[in-house]
Amino acid sequence: MSEKKQPGVWDGFKAFLMRGNVVDLAVAVVIGAAFTNIVNSVVKGVINPLVGAIGTKNLDSYSSCLKSPCTGSGDNATGIRIMWGSVLGSTLSFVITAAVVYFLMVLPMAKYLARVEARRKAKEGTQEVIEVTELEVLKEIRDALVAQRGSGHSQD
Repeated sequence: MSEKKQPGVWDGFKAFLMRGNVVDLAVAVVIGAAFTNIVNSVVKGVINPLVGAIGTKNLDSYSSCLKSPCTGSGDNATGIRIMWGSVLGSTLSFVITAAVVYFLMVLPMAKYLARVEARRKAKEGTQEVIEVTELEVLKEIRDALVAQRGSGHSQD
C-alpha cells in the first residue's frame, strides 16, 4: 500500500517563505528600516534648520496652549498643550520617505515594466500579423486550387 505523505510543518513553512509576496515584503521592511535613519537625518539636519530660520530649530518645541496657563514641561507642566510641532516633524518625515520611495523605486520600476510590456505586445502583434498573413495566403492558395480544378473539370 502506498500512503500519501502529508506535508509536514517544516515543508509548509518553507513554502510560505518562498512565496514571492513574503520575500518582497521582508525586503521592503528591511530597506524601509534602514532608510528611516536617512530620512530622520534629513529632517533634523535640513528641514528643521530651514523651519528654524523663522522660529526654533526643533519642531518638537512648537505647541499651542489649549487650557491656560501652559507653563513648565514634563511632570511639572500645567495647562493642556497640543504638541503640533511633533506631528509636523513626523508628517515631513513621512512625506519625504514616500517621495523618495516613489521617485527612486516605484516610478522607475513602473516605467521599466511598461517598456517590457510594450515590447511583449509589439512582439505578439508582429506574430499575429504574420499568422494572419499566412492564413490569408493559404486561403488564396486554396481558392486558386479550387479555381484550377473547376476550370479543369469544365474543359474535360
